[in-house]
Amino acid sequence: MDDNLMNKLAILAEGAKYDVSCSSSGVERLNNGKGIGNARGWGICHTWSADGRCVSLLKLLMTNSCVYDCSYCVNRLSNDVPRASMSPEEIAMLTMEFYRRNYIEGLFLSSAIEKTPDDTMEKMYRTLDLLRNVHQYNGYIHIKAIPGASSDLIRNCGYLADRMSVNIELPSRESLKLLAPQKSFEKIMPPIENIRNNILLYKDERKSFKKTPKFVPGGQSTQVIIGATPDTDRSILSVSEKLYSDYGLKRVYYSAYMPVNEGPNLPSLFSAPPLLREHRLYQADWLLRFYDFSVKELFAGNSSSIDSNLDPKLNWALNNLHLFPVEINKAPLEMLIRVPGIGHISASRIIRERRVNFLDFERLKKTGCVFLKAKYFVTCKGKYDGESLDSEFIRRKLLNKMDYQQISFLG
Repeated sequence: MDDNLMNKLAILAEGAKYDVSCSSSGVERLNNGKGIGNARGWGICHTWSADGRCVSLLKLLMTNSCVYDCSYCVNRLSNDVPRASMSPEEIAMLTMEFYRRNYIEGLFLSSAIEKTPDDTMEKMYRTLDLLRNVHQYNGYIHIKAIPGASSDLIRNCGYLADRMSVNIELPSRESLKLLAPQKSFEKIMPPIENIRNNILLYKDERKSFKKTPKFVPGGQSTQVIIGATPDTDRSILSVSEKLYSDYGLKRVYYSAYMPVNEGPNLPSLFSAPPLLREHRLYQADWLLRFYDFSVKELFAGNSSSIDSNLDPKLNWALNNLHLFPVEINKAPLEMLIRVPGIGHISASRIIRERRVNFLDFERLKKTGCVFLKAKYFVTCKGKYDGESLDSEFIRRKLLNKMDYQQISFLG
């Protein structure tokens, strides 16, 4: 690799590290026997950088030269940073060479807007076309759809990519107006809707024509920056809830704002990134996607922030103690998975076990649940092991335990 290309790679990989919305989606894009690579779910491996961000894919920007001047972005027009751009041919070549050397398992490609959205999207399409049709590359590819680009260009890219994402960045019109006045929901939402409609069309046509070309088989995702604006946890999760229900997004990524610029509307450069808040939002998001919770349920009364001391599921249970304790030998699956300490796997084991024998506390522990939490919210054969069904008592007990021992993510 010549020095010029190496320098470009260093600049563009550095510029891409703030985008967290890249992960494997379990896509199956099989090798046709004539090309190289595949995108089986187990073929996308992940490693993580020191700040917790995914670096398993070749992750870079096509260019970091941008016509936008978003206050929060390191690549904003007014920043004096090294600039670089790669051609579709250079990106395709790098992807193939890195793959052959077993450095990567796939490509995550984003871009700033160097000239126009259409110009950027057209270059992305040329990159995909080179990889898929010239190099016969069948590995995983995730690209960013550019708001404002032609719907035809976005659709054409969707037939070659495994996953696409359109970054919302900020969760409200007020926040966009404050920090990114050149952007708007009127530009951001149409490509999200375009991708959703084409995914639905593909699924419909697939019922009649088995050889219908795949369209974004890994679905679409987005990213929301948290901590750069006054948006509350409740308002952020309400946006996510709507994206899941109305647009069928696979995932919303939450990115703790890393102070990289100075400005009157931005947090101080010395502010610590809100990483714990990011973690709690991911936990709440998990409840929305896999546990049938609603945003309204996760916030008691007029509250708008997630309790930073407790995971959202435990906090919900403490605010709804009138629903507990539940009898472990009789409760339906829908209620079992709402018990703190019990997730889908342990709930399935409980149901399977109780078909044969009534569960006591010893048998319950063996299902893999987090008994330290679950015992305060369940009975086994009518017996209660939690000492007191009082929210302050339970909170105090669990917080004391969490001071010296980690309790599972959401169980």
